[in-house]
Amino acid sequence: MRIHIGSDHAGLDFKSVIITHLEKAGHEVVDHGPHTFDPLDDYPVFCIPAAQGVANDPGSLGIVLGGSGNGEQIAANKVDGIRAALVWSIDTAKLAREHNNANVISIGGRMHTEEFCLQLVDTFIAEPFPGDERHVRRINLISQFEKTGKVS
Repeated sequence: MRIHIGSDHAGLDFKSVIITHLEKAGHEVVDHGPHTFDPLDDYPVFCIPAAQGVANDPGSLGIVLGGSGNGEQIAANKVDGIRAALVWSIDTAKLAREHNNANVISIGGRMHTEEFCLQLVDTFIAEPFPGDERHVRRINLISQFEKTGKVS
């Protein structure tokens, strides 16, 4: 699977750990940066391109990282067709796919241990979207709103 990834300075070191982990598992990783540490960088510059990568690459998934993951999730969700979920537990990582067919997860690198974050990543990637009618209906309502500005 191809995974698009982006972070800010707070997620930079952990991004490298995730990339190595994913590549060892056989995934292809597209790194949208940053590639060097800059304590004043702006997460939208890296997280929006990661989300665009997912939106333009059917079947791929994405990961955005920061200190808390909140801003990174917000930025990713501004990209049409992206459903980014902030994950903080195994259950939220699983349900992001199972109920919301999320195609991007956001992780707060300062919120958890590296080992636990890797578990979140693995859970998200492994969980299929079963396509239950109620979940598809809800996702379609979100897509409708993105296109028309109306929910009905």
